[in-house]
Amino acid sequence: MAKKDIYKRASGCLFGLAFGDALGADTEFLDIDSIQKKYGTQGPDKLHGDPARVTDDTQMTLAVGDSLLAAERPYNADTLEEPLRSAFVAWNNSPDNNRAPGNTCLQACEGLARNLPWHNATVLSSKGCGANMRVAPVGLLHANQEDVTPEHRAAIAQFQAALTHGHPTALVASDLTAWCIADLAAGGKIDDITSRLRAYALSQRSLYHQAWLGPLWQLSTSGTPQEFIERGWEECLHVLGRIDAALQKPDRESDPCTQTGGGWIAEEAFATGLLCFLLYPDEPVKAIQRAATTSGDSDSIACLTGAFAGAYLGLDAWPQAWIERIEYREHLARLGAAWD
Repeated sequence: MAKKDIYKRASGCLFGLAFGDALGADTEFLDIDSIQKKYGTQGPDKLHGDPARVTDDTQMTLAVGDSLLAAERPYNADTLEEPLRSAFVAWNNSPDNNRAPGNTCLQACEGLARNLPWHNATVLSSKGCGANMRVAPVGLLHANQEDVTPEHRAAIAQFQAALTHGHPTALVASDLTAWCIADLAAGGKIDDITSRLRAYALSQRSLYHQAWLGPLWQLSTSGTPQEFIERGWEECLHVLGRIDAALQKPDRESDPCTQTGGGWIAEEAFATGLLCFLLYPDEPVKAIQRAATTSGDSDSIACLTGAFAGAYLGLDAWPQAWIERIEYREHLARLGAAWD
């Protein structure tokens, strides 16, 4: 399919995220041998259940998407904080928040519920993948909204992460994840995407979004805001190097976590999710199948792989039967329609 004929990239991204999440949900806490014993050597390739259940990854993505639609425009820290806070607290209090949610998100949401300033509620030491597993809607903002500049997108991506994860690498990994989704949804090429990611990272490495992040850096051991954020960019530049090394000799058979990390932390979830997509750029089901068949945080890796694949290939790349059966399908469709 010619890239000019691809439609509904936002919907493709969000549904792809949910498909990866659902496929990886059953393998998240299994080792490779156990996964292959249960599903075969290639891992799971079918969604089970009707609806096919997702995890907190999709639930929190929906919360971020709802917040972006509810917030007053233009976006800034003041207009976005309350919608994000309310959506995160509502998710935390929901009876459906029973899908092995991350401790960082739970702890931070408790602080947000007590009306602590967000920078006091966040878990300063955490760079868990909960920061960027949910950031996809921010990348989709850039697809069709003239008042959302690349700088706005970066700041929003970091800000939504910062409400729960205060480590600079969590912020930067969220920024890079949103950048990738925006680029792919705009029809960006994949043959040089890691080079462009590196160029973007180098251009941003000393930029602290003061108007959004406020005093967060002062709660760290960093001497300046630039020193604080540079730490995050350095760690993410390192993992970009690991992606490049893995792509020098692409290996579809081995566990990708051995090359780019287990995905429990934000930069590794980004890197391994992107690697799985780049191993199968035109085969989205195989991409998320590969991502779900890992020794790491399989649902978060696969949800990011699905988001990248869907932004690149559009909604029609996914099986129609999956679209009809995935949990929260109406909610996903509503958000996708807002940005398609």
